[in-house]
Amino acid sequence: MAAANHYELLQIAPDASPQELRQAFRRLSKRYHPDTTELPAEQAEEAFRQLQQAYLILSDPERRQAYNSSLQPATALRRPVRLSVPQPAPVRRALSGGEWFALLLLGLAVVFSLVLGVGLAWARGTELLREPSWWPGGEQTAQTLLPSPAADVVPAAPSGAAVQPSVTGP
Repeated sequence: MAAANHYELLQIAPDASPQELRQAFRRLSKRYHPDTTELPAEQAEEAFRQLQQAYLILSDPERRQAYNSSLQPATALRRPVRLSVPQPAPVRRALSGGEWFALLLLGLAVVFSLVLGVGLAWARGTELLREPSWWPGGEQTAQTLLPSPAADVVPAAPSGAAVQPSVTGP
């Protein structure tokens, strides 16, 4: 990953802003960090060290100005050239044991919450399936599901008391 200068190493233009510099460093550091790359450890460490050094120099305005003055005038005006650096190929990896365990716990939590919700609804005697009243024919269905008003229901009398029918009307 040897580059002619720090700008080519970070793949940015010499007049790049600090934000562009930071974005380039973050993108390349993810690619070459020894913990996240599939490159050999020695090669990854060297590439990451060079990235850190280039970013350290170019992120400080005084060091950057001194570095720019040390470059040849023709080199400073050139656009960076993309180098053919060995890049790790994206690989779909298998889930780890901890990830499988987390998925298992998530599935068990979903099943438990469904069983708990249905069990509580059943224990309370609520309807599990009911068509909404706004569906076509929903009013007829809602009327058949709802109990009719209890106009002719006589309240239960206490034990031992005589029940007399109430007579209403003319």
